[in-house]
Amino acid sequence: MKRSSGARLCATAAVGALSLVLITGCSDEGSKKDSKGSSKGSGSSSSSAPAAKALTAAELEKLLLAQGEVKGYKVDAGDASLPKSKSAVKVDKAACEPLVYAISALPPGDTDVSARNTVTEDKSAQAATKSPEDISESDIEDAFNVTTTLVGLSSYEGDGAEKAMKAVTDSVTACSGGFSMTADSETQKATKVTSAKASGLGEESAAFTVVADMDGEGTANFQVEVVRSGSTVATFYGINLGALAKGGDSQVPAAVSQAQVAKLK
Repeated sequence: MKRSSGARLCATAAVGALSLVLITGCSDEGSKKDSKGSSKGSGSSSSSAPAAKALTAAELEKLLLAQGEVKGYKVDAGDASLPKSKSAVKVDKAACEPLVYAISALPPGDTDVSARNTVTEDKSAQAATKSPEDISESDIEDAFNVTTTLVGLSSYEGDGAEKAMKAVTDSVTACSGGFSMTADSETQKATKVTSAKASGLGEESAAFTVVADMDGEGTANFQVEVVRSGSTVATFYGINLGALAKGGDSQVPAAVSQAQVAKLK
């Protein structure tokens, strides 16, 4: 991306669009833990394991991170500008749909049972320590150097959660050359999808980076992580406008993903 102050201002003005699914971030590298806690390639669960039971939407809502559960972050209800359902998102390649759904905090697998919210770094206390006349350009830039994470939870019957994980990792492979998606009549193009190092959280985890075309302002890299804990799949999509304006990447904060997955246990 261009690094001029003008580009930074354009980026900050685009918060609404960026916090949509319309600037994607995603990537892949799956891992699955064995009974000793180590990681191995994604696969189906043991046939001797009891069939998983899906949670209800109300139960998922209670499992979402709540205010005060992650120090230094504030929690809000899901972004109203996000697509309300899978039918509101159109993808030029069917094989890329699970990936795009994960970006949108929608269920990447075959279920409609879901819940989502946003978790954002909170720098309000730091900003309040300065009077308006003492605020510098650096302070203004730093105010936008915060990461908002779109968190989605979805739940599945039987081995549906494992199938959802596989659908996402297969989608990353199939869409490595990019894809195009449309939501609310706006189209966004991703030029590349690559694997990233998974966190190892939950029973399976996968991370992906999507290189998104920023409408003539270059490209930007966004990260998505997908984690399975039992019958529940959690998706995390990080957006940091300050980092993007300086040519950096948007990452998923470890504090957010770790706290959310811990709450699913």
